Amino acid sequence: MEPPAPLTYSDRLDALRAAKLAQTAEKQALLGAMDHDDWGLILPPPERRKVVRTLSSSGMPITDCTLEGYEPVPNHPSGGFFGPRAAGENFRRLLDAHPVYLDPLSSLAGGYMVNFMSYRKPHWNPDLSAGEFAAEIERYRLLPGIGATQHFCQDLQIGLELGWGGLLKKIRHYRWLNAPRGEDFYAGLEAVVLGVQGWIARHAAEAARLAESEPDAALRLNLEEIAAINARLVNEPPRTFREACQWILWFQVTARMYNGSGSLGRLDVLLQPFYQRDLAAGVLDDEEAVFHIACLLLRDTAYIQLGGPDAAGNDQTGPLSFLVLEAGHRLRIPANVGVCVGENTDPRLLRRAVEIQFADRAGYPKFLGIDRTAQGFARLGYPIELGRQRAYSGCHWSAIPGREYTLNDCVKINFARIFEVAFDEMLADTASQPSTAALLQRYTAHLERAIEVTARCIGFHLEHMHAVFPELVLDLACHGPIELGEDASHGGVEFYNLCIDGAALATVADSFAALEQRVEQEGRLTWQEVQAHLRANWAGPEGERARLMLKSVPRYGSGGSRADEYAIGLARIFAERVAGARTPQGCRLVPGLFSWANTIPMGQDVGATPNGRFAHDPISHGANPDPGFRQDGAPTALAAAIAAVQPGYGNTAPMQIELDPTITREEGGVEVVESLIRTHFLLGGTQINLNVMDAEKVLAAHRDPTLYPDLIVRVTGFSAYFASLSPRFRQLVVDRIISGA
Repeated sequence: MEPPAPLTYSDRLDALRAAKLAQTAEKQALLGAMDHDDWGLILPPPERRKVVRTLSSSGMPITDCTLEGYEPVPNHPSGGFFGPRAAGENFRRLLDAHPVYLDPLSSLAGGYMVNFMSYRKPHWNPDLSAGEFAAEIERYRLLPGIGATQHFCQDLQIGLELGWGGLLKKIRHYRWLNAPRGEDFYAGLEAVVLGVQGWIARHAAEAARLAESEPDAALRLNLEEIAAINARLVNEPPRTFREACQWILWFQVTARMYNGSGSLGRLDVLLQPFYQRDLAAGVLDDEEAVFHIACLLLRDTAYIQLGGPDAAGNDQTGPLSFLVLEAGHRLRIPANVGVCVGENTDPRLLRRAVEIQFADRAGYPKFLGIDRTAQGFARLGYPIELGRQRAYSGCHWSAIPGREYTLNDCVKINFARIFEVAFDEMLADTASQPSTAALLQRYTAHLERAIEVTARCIGFHLEHMHAVFPELVLDLACHGPIELGEDASHGGVEFYNLCIDGAALATVADSFAALEQRVEQEGRLTWQEVQAHLRANWAGPEGERARLMLKSVPRYGSGGSRADEYAIGLARIFAERVAGARTPQGCRLVPGLFSWANTIPMGQDVGATPNGRFAHDPISHGANPDPGFRQDGAPTALAAAIAAVQPGYGNTAPMQIELDPTITREEGGVEVVESLIRTHFLLGGTQINLNVMDAEKVLAAHRDPTLYPDLIVRVTGFSAYFASLSPRFRQLVVDRIISGA
């Protein structure tokens, strides 16, 4: 009998994907719903699992899984550990206890088994009180960013040049140079690097051990190569393309486990020199390169930019950009890759990306309006060259790799709650006549106060975070923290541009338009009647009649309506007020429009609203009009509406759009979608999250998620397995898809 043919790269990817699906099903069974990025978390072996069941702040049950054999050493009566030395040393303990993960089919070693939220509690030092802000945080239901981690972008070029051994030497050099200043900070950094080195060394040893007993010659060789690569990477920087992918993987899983960071940046640019060198030497071909990239993407859904300009404006798209895109296509798991679209970017990259969208129907990839974000960043007073250097690194945001601290996506103001406060205040003031003009004036005043309080909260965070839980892993790959002995959250990097996102734009714009038409212009309801219906949550036949009357007013996105005008005006007021504000330290604030997955919890904080929304229902999603804003659901109307409300200072207001795959059966379907994408960006758009989805399949999966365990959707800035989402969160996706497709 002839021996079986060796496994092809395609065979190996099929098996790796199947293992990923099995791991995901196991997480779903143990942990329940996961309304967030599809993190590459692997559950620990059953004998090492410590299952913890608690209640969230809203009383919802939470199941978590930590690691038997890891016990943190607290330095505070609360049982928590705070400060750089304690953070680094406890993280090293976690790495020392962490099991080895090897799949002989993969070309890369490593995976993480601990949720970054679970290995340290409490997350904030209770001795540091933000009580002076508590009343207004509660009044406006602010997400002020105090205690937020990561959400900026490291520069992996630093690590690729130095390796872990070089980083350790750099830490020790500056520890000696700056002594005694920063002693605890350097101790924490050193503990992290030593922990990572030990973790890698254990994988090298285990791969060598497994190779000795592996009967398959090809897999034995693969394990021997993994062992050799990782034994070298303990101290040395990567030399080859495969070694560079392995080094990046170690950094990514370390950063993800430390504090949840998923930023990666411009993978095609980072890997380019390794790719060119190996290609010229004849030790790498494109098929192998795609496989190594796929093995990297398999272990973490990192945020990656493809193409786009260098500082001088020259497009960086190259063969490797297409290979990264192809790796995600062949892998067919949730991935967060963004393709740059601009005046000078290679149009073939956009074409291939749209083709993959229709072929895979998995929300992959997304699209980045790189020209508009760079130009917007320059409005802050920076050279356009800096704007071009910002890299897509998260759900809706970019940052200058290794040089900029941002808190992107962590700080949010709920416009619907601001509106509710202003509305109730206006009607409680019997000395003044209610009107939409008066309401807008009060709304603006409360919004300004919410921005002021948020800026002070961010200042509080900047003052204290370094002493609570510093950014030790990302500090390693930033320009400044090691040299200065300061955490990135506390002066260690060059630029501080702190994001404040607004949310519920459509909810509020539609509410203003409804009140103006039905109360002021037509007189069909009085202000007091509207207030009574809101307080009763539209109860009874009269309440439902009033709700439908208000909801039927032309809405934001319909084109040329008063709601559209309100949306543009409200967005401009917010953007100008945020851009004009500063933290107590003088740091800039940058406006964006993005709700992330907070549409449900933000909605729970708000009663019924005059756009016909019921109390505690979700708020509108990001900068999008509400589902059903037009009966025809015209994509061009959606694109024009969202382009018109862009904040315009370098942060984004993404367009979330769902398309039916039948469009490809029409002649020129791919070209139509390309044109839609380009048009949105030419109009001023900044980012597009696109789903090509079969509505019937999504509905069937919503009824029974087990029917389609591999169905992937782009939920918002991130993609996830549909079956991993909670029923309520799945409903949000269903509403968008059914209304938009």
